[in-house]
Amino acid sequence: MKLNIVLVEPEIPQNTGNIARTCAAIGAKLHLVHPLGFSVSEKEVKRAGLDYWDKLEIEEHTNFERFLEKYKPEENNIFFVTTKGKQVYSDVHYSELDEIFILFGKETKGLPEDILKKYLDKTIRIPMRKTLRSLNLSNAVAIVAYDIFRQCDFFNLEEISSYFDEKMY
Repeated sequence: MKLNIVLVEPEIPQNTGNIARTCAAIGAKLHLVHPLGFSVSEKEVKRAGLDYWDKLEIEEHTNFERFLEKYKPEENNIFFVTTKGKQVYSDVHYSELDEIFILFGKETKGLPEDILKKYLDKTIRIPMRKTLRSLNLSNAVAIVAYDIFRQCDFFNLEEISSYFDEKMY
């Protein structure tokens, strides 16, 4: 299973840094769709991602249209995360899929409405109280990404920590 996390026009450097760190930890490819609200060389992005930047694969796209041309939703397992999603993220059977793309929109506006309407059956949401607008982007990525790996029996991730075995008597 190959997981792709796609950030469409992210605006907050610390979120992108945190997401890069999550992608490195689980072996997911990170896609950054321009325009970005910051430079990837900014210290906030680097600090949030710590020293993990060289431990993940990053693909940049000049704009959302180019991304959709390259990775056509009709031909790929693409899911659009939105508070308006048709199904709950955990209801999708990811373990049956070889390659998965999870798309997240910018922090202030989410994904474009016309895209969400066009691919309504591929929209997913994280349940939350109706009175709140949304979750933090990096938290949302972590929730969905780790559930995908949980469904896939944490494929290629460390199963048992040997830390205490090595440190014990």
